[in-house]
Amino acid sequence: MAYARVTGIGMAVPAKAVSNAYFESIIETTDEWIVSRTGIQTRYHATDQEFTSDLCVKAVKDLVEKFPTSLEDVDMILVATVTPDQPMPSMACRIQFRLDIPNAGALDVYAACAGFAYGLVMAKGLIAGGTHKKIIVIGAETLSKVTDFTDRTSCMLFGDGAGAVLVEASETEQIGASITGASGEGGPDLYLSGFKDNIDGLPLKMTRHIVQNGRRVFKWAVTTVSAEFKNLLEKNNLSMEEIDWFVPHSANLRIIEAICNETGFPMEKVLESIVNFGNTSSASIPIALYNGVISGKVKRGDKILLLGFGGGLAYAGTIITW
Repeated sequence: MAYARVTGIGMAVPAKAVSNAYFESIIETTDEWIVSRTGIQTRYHATDQEFTSDLCVKAVKDLVEKFPTSLEDVDMILVATVTPDQPMPSMACRIQFRLDIPNAGALDVYAACAGFAYGLVMAKGLIAGGTHKKIIVIGAETLSKVTDFTDRTSCMLFGDGAGAVLVEASETEQIGASITGASGEGGPDLYLSGFKDNIDGLPLKMTRHIVQNGRRVFKWAVTTVSAEFKNLLEKNNLSMEEIDWFVPHSANLRIIEAICNETGFPMEKVLESIVNFGNTSSASIPIALYNGVISGKVKRGDKILLLGFGGGLAYAGTIITW
C-alpha cells in the first residue's frame, strides 16, 4: 500500500480587507462586541467580479511559488467549497482548465467547513488505493456573496479565502488514521436554501444567505470536536503531548477556546485563522496551517491534528506529520 504526505501549501485572500469598523457602520454593533464574542478583528471580501475559482488559482500558484514543483503530473484535483462560481461545471474542472493540467481528474467536495479535511482523507485513500500519486486539495470560499448583512448575529463572522495543499505518494505514512462522520439531524441549524423549502418538514428561510442557529452549532461543535479529538489520538496511537499543533476549523475563537478547555489541549499550541481572516469555512484549516508554516512555527516532523466541522452537520479529521 502506498502512503501519502503533504509536500506543499499555498493560500490566497482578496485584496479588500474588512475591519470591524465596517460592521459598526451598517448594523448595531461595536468592535468590542465582535471581538469579545468571536475573536475576529479582520476578514477579506471578494469584489463583485472576484469568485471562488479565482482564489483557488491564486492559492495553487502561491503553493508552486513557495514549494516549487511541476503541476504537469498532478492526476487529481479536489476542491472543497459551498460557494462555487456556479453549480456546474465544478470548481475542480474550472481549476483543471485554468491551470492547464489536462491529465488530472476533477471533483468537488461538498462538506462545508469539514470539506478540506474530507479532501485530505479522500486524497490519502486515492493514493493508498494506487489509482493516483499527486493530488491538489483546495479549500476555498467566497462566503461574503452568501452573507446576510442585515443579520447582526452572524454577518461579521464570514470571510473569503482559499488554501491549497499538494498531497503526494510517500514511502512513509505521514497522513495518519482519520475520522469522518455527521450529525445529519442538525441540518436545519446551518444551511443555505435551495430548491426544497424544508428539511424533514421543517420550513426553511428561502434566501440565498447562510442561516445559522449559533447556539446549537456552538454546543454541537464543542461536544463533537472534543470527543473526536480524543478519538483521533486513539486511532493514531498518540498521546496529547505528542501533538505539536492542533488546527481546528476556525468558526469562532470562543468555540476553539471551549474545545481546548474540554480536552485540556493548550491554546498556545493551536493554529487558527479566525482572528485575521474570519470564518472562511473550508478554507480556514489550510489558511491557518499555511500561516503556521510560513511564520516558522511549524517545523518539518511536527505532528498536526486537523479537525473540520460545520454545515451538515459534518466533521472529519486526521493527523499529519509535516
